[in-house]
Amino acid sequence: MKVGLNTPRIESTAHDAQAAERSGFDYLGCGEHLFFHGPTPNAFIQLAAAAGATSRIRLVSSIALLPLYPAALAAKLAVTLDQVSHGRFELGVGAGGEYPAEFDAVGVDIASRFRRLDEGLQVMRRLFGGDQVSFSGEYTTLHDVALQPGPYQAGGPPIWLGGRKRGAIRRAGRLADVWMPYLVEPEKLHDTLAEVRSAASDAGRSANAISGAVFAWTCVDEDGAWARRSGISKVSSTYSQDFTGLADRYLVLGTPDEVVARFREFADAGADRVLIQLACEPEDRERVMATLAREVLPRLQAISD
Repeated sequence: MKVGLNTPRIESTAHDAQAAERSGFDYLGCGEHLFFHGPTPNAFIQLAAAAGATSRIRLVSSIALLPLYPAALAAKLAVTLDQVSHGRFELGVGAGGEYPAEFDAVGVDIASRFRRLDEGLQVMRRLFGGDQVSFSGEYTTLHDVALQPGPYQAGGPPIWLGGRKRGAIRRAGRLADVWMPYLVEPEKLHDTLAEVRSAASDAGRSANAISGAVFAWTCVDEDGAWARRSGISKVSSTYSQDFTGLADRYLVLGTPDEVVARFREFADAGADRVLIQLACEPEDRERVMATLAREVLPRLQAISD
């Protein structure tokens, strides 16, 4: 099982990236919002800083809000990041919608976000091919243009997608390399991954072309009760919603043994990679990170398909 660590901290990007690489993590992830309830980065810029500070760890946007960008501009940013990282970038995108003010700020109708996501992915896939592209869509018009330079990775960065509804499943079947639903139980991951792979077959792709992943808010400590309290408090404040009743379903909290057991359930459900968001306050981050790297990471990486 491959394991990634998400970093939200703009001011310590290089330090966090280097620490994750030294600890043996496979991925460094970075999400984004234009505006949100608290400080948030831009995924492309933060991961570019991480790329310059590391040499091995792979980098994934988790997630970039594609409807907020003109599709060709997002493709240019992704290809540039793929080049500066020497092929270590993986592109996670989604529709967003949790914070309508960021859509208003860039003049995008929030109701159009799923259509923009669909079209944007089509445009990006074509531009990633490196050939001259012409395209006439609802939001994008291209007249015989090509991205130069093209992506470092042949065919472009792998694409991660998630979601819950039928449209998201069909979209992932057509266009994704990795399916990463958000705030799900193992059973839900198993069922939706099967549906995504069926949709891939319907679209003429190999069902095995799509891998399963899980994004998980996680707090781990030898004091499992403390980890649970800390995790619930952090996620509740982040989303301005009480997660006490949702913790057992959607968060991964507890002792190292408890956390490993929960991630093993996700592995059994089809996830071959996990992206961890630390669910703790900044002053506790080093404590949780040390336990995660020492007691959890090697055991997860030892889980085979």
